[in-house]
Amino acid sequence: MIVKKRDGRSVEFNAERIRQAINAACRSAEVDDPWLPLAVTEKVVAQCRDGIAVEEIQDIVERELMAYGQPTVAKSYILYRDKRTKARNSASDQIISDIIAAKRNDITRENANMNADTPAGMMMKIASERSKEHVYDYLLSDEARAYVFANKIHIHDLDYLPTRSLTCLQHPVDLILRQGLRAGHGESRPAKRIETASIMGCISLESVQNVMHGGQAIPAFDFYLAPYVRDTYIEEIKKIEDLTGADLSAHYNTPVKDYLHAPLDGLEGAARYLQHAMNETVKRVHQSMEAFIHNLNTIHSRGGNQVVFSSINYGTDTSAEGRCIMRETLRSTYRGVGNGSTAIFPIQILKIKHGVNKRPGDPNYDIFEMACKVTAKRFFPNFLNLDAPFNRDEDWHADDPRRFEHEVATMGCRTRVYENRHAPKTSIARGNLSFTTINLPGLALEVMEEKDEAVRVSRFMTSLSEAIAATGRQLYDRYRFQCTALAKQFPLLMSGMWTGSDKLGPDDEVAPVLRHGTLGVGFIGLAECLIALTGKHHGESEEAQRLGLQIISFMKERVSELADKYDLNFSVLATPAEGLSGKFTKKDRLKYGLVPGVTDKDYYTNSNHVPVYYKCSADHKARIEAPYHTMTGGGHIFYVEMDGDATHNVEAIKDIVRLVDKYDIGYASVNHNRNRCLDCGYEDASENLEVCPGCGSRNIDRLQRITGYLVGTTDRWNSGKLAELKDRVTHG
Repeated sequence: MIVKKRDGRSVEFNAERIRQAINAACRSAEVDDPWLPLAVTEKVVAQCRDGIAVEEIQDIVERELMAYGQPTVAKSYILYRDKRTKARNSASDQIISDIIAAKRNDITRENANMNADTPAGMMMKIASERSKEHVYDYLLSDEARAYVFANKIHIHDLDYLPTRSLTCLQHPVDLILRQGLRAGHGESRPAKRIETASIMGCISLESVQNVMHGGQAIPAFDFYLAPYVRDTYIEEIKKIEDLTGADLSAHYNTPVKDYLHAPLDGLEGAARYLQHAMNETVKRVHQSMEAFIHNLNTIHSRGGNQVVFSSINYGTDTSAEGRCIMRETLRSTYRGVGNGSTAIFPIQILKIKHGVNKRPGDPNYDIFEMACKVTAKRFFPNFLNLDAPFNRDEDWHADDPRRFEHEVATMGCRTRVYENRHAPKTSIARGNLSFTTINLPGLALEVMEEKDEAVRVSRFMTSLSEAIAATGRQLYDRYRFQCTALAKQFPLLMSGMWTGSDKLGPDDEVAPVLRHGTLGVGFIGLAECLIALTGKHHGESEEAQRLGLQIISFMKERVSELADKYDLNFSVLATPAEGLSGKFTKKDRLKYGLVPGVTDKDYYTNSNHVPVYYKCSADHKARIEAPYHTMTGGGHIFYVEMDGDATHNVEAIKDIVRLVDKYDIGYASVNHNRNRCLDCGYEDASENLEVCPGCGSRNIDRLQRITGYLVGTTDRWNSGKLAELKDRVTHG
C-alpha cells in the first residue's frame, strides 16, 4: 500500500510509524495501557487504502482514539501533530519572522526594485514564501522538485505559479491610443493630444504589470506617440486662429522639416504664427515626456509596493514628429527627475541601424549622438543592434510607415521575444510566459573529480542534456497550467494587448493565444563551469572559449528539439541573475566545499559574461561574448564598465557602440559610476565618495546597474550582487 506524503512523494505504508506516534501520545498523556497503541493501530490500518494521504491517516487516528474512550491521549496526539507541523514549517516561519522584523537578508533583498520593508512589501514577501510552499507541495512534478532540491535548476517567479500569470509584454500602445483604454472600473476615450497619449502609455504599463510577474515594455515608443505631436501642433495653430482670426488651415498638414524651438524675432504674419505654434508644441511634448518619465518613477503597481518595471524602445522613426518624441525624451532624461536625480525607469533602449542613425549623414545620427551624451550621464539609453544577423528582418523597408513591426524590441533586463512558430516574427503584443535557469557550475562540480578531461566533459554534457529535458518538461507543465486561466483574469492584457486575445470572450481559456509567447531555458555561471571543467574561463583561454561555445551551442540544439517536440517557442536565455546570483553558489559550497574560481566567491557570473573581476579591454570582452548572442534568442546583453567620468568622454560611449556593430552584438549597455549629493545636487564619478566636496554632506546617492536596470541605492542589493559589485573592474 502506498501513502502520499505532504511533499508529493509516494512511500510504502508503514503501520509501525502509526503505533509509535500513538505510543508517544500515551506517554505524553501519562496513560499506561500497552494494548491501546496496538488496538488503535489495527483499526486505523483497516480503514486505510492505497494512495491515502498522510493527513487522512492522522484524522483517522484522532477519531479512533476518541472512540476508544481516550480523549486525553487524542488531545496529546493532536498537540504532537501540531508540533510536528510547526517543526516542518520552522524554516518558513523564521523567514516570515525576519520579514516582519524588517531584517536585511537575501530573502528581503531578492529584488532590489522592491521595498520589502514597507507594509505592502512585507505582505508580498510573506505571501511569496507561503506560495512557494504550496507550489512545492502540490504543483511541481516529482522530477522538477528533485532538480530544484538538488540545486540543478531554479524556477523563476515560482511564487507566482499558482496565479497562472505570465512574465512580460511588449505593449501595442497604438491600439489603446486609437481605441481608448478600459482599465478596472474606468475608461478613457482615444487620445487626441500628446499629454493624453503620454498618460495612457503609463496607465497601460501599470495596469498590465498588476496581472503579470515580469516587466513591461513599449516596442516602438517613437512611432506610437508621433501622430499626437502633429495633433498637438494643429491644436496650437487653431488656438492662434481663434485669437487672431487668421486662416491657417492650409498649414494643418503641411510637412514639417523638424520640430525645433526658435525665437520669434524678425518673423511676421503666418511665419510668426507657425513658429509660435511650433514652440508651444515642443514645450508640450517636452512636458509630456517629462511627465511620462516622472510617472513611471512614482506610480506604483502590485499593491503599491513596486514602481513599474518598464522599458521603452525607440530610434528608427525618421519623421519630424518621431524625432521630436525622441529628442524631448532624451532632453528630459538628461535633466533628471525631481531635483535632477537620474530616472531609474523606464529603461530606455535605442534601436540602432545602418542608414538610420549609425553614421554621420544618417537622418537620425543626431539622435544617436544625443543618446550617447545622455548615456554618459544617466546610464540610459542602452543600445539594440538591428543589424546583428539574428535581429535582421527581410521585410523591413525604410519607406514602410509600419516598419517597426519588423524590428526586434527588448525588455531592459535583456528578455528578447521575436521569432514565432505560429505567426510572422515580431516583438509586438507578445512576451515571455516563464523561464527556468540551469546551474552550469553545479553540473560541472558533479564531475570535477573525474581526472580525464574528455571523460569529464562528456559526463557533463550528458547531465546537461538531462537537465535541459527536465527543464523542458517543467516549463511545459507550467505552460499547460497557465493555459487554464480565463481571459477575464487579465482584463486589459487579454482585451487585444496580447496577440489574438481580442477574439477571446471573458470566460474563455487563454490557451489559444499563449502559443505566441516564449518559454526560456536559461543558464548561469558559464565562466565558473569552464573553470571547473578546464581550469580556466573563456576570457583567459581559447580552449575554454571553444568549450564554452560548444556548451551553449549544445543547449541551443537541445532547446530547438524542445520547440519541435512541444510545438512552442522555446529559446535559450542568458539569464539576468539578480536574486539567483548567490543562491546556487551557497548551496554548491555546502555540498562541494571551497573550489577555487568556482565556489570561493559569493556569486556565479551572470550568464555567459567574462567574469567581472577579469581585467581586459572592451574589445577583448566584446570578441569573447559576441558569439553567444546568436545562440541566446531568449535574451542577452553585453556590458562594458567605464572608468573615470563618462560625461567627459562621450566619444568612448560611441566607441563601445562601434564594438557592438563590429562584432554583431545584439544588445549592449555601458556601466559607470555616478554619485550625487542629495543635499546640494553635486555630482561626480569618483569611487567610494563618502563626503560631498561641495557642501560636506554625507547624504550621497550611489547609482549602479544591478542587471539590466538601475538601483538608486545599493542598500537593497542582496549579498551576492554586492560581492559582485565589489569585484567589478573597468574595461579600458
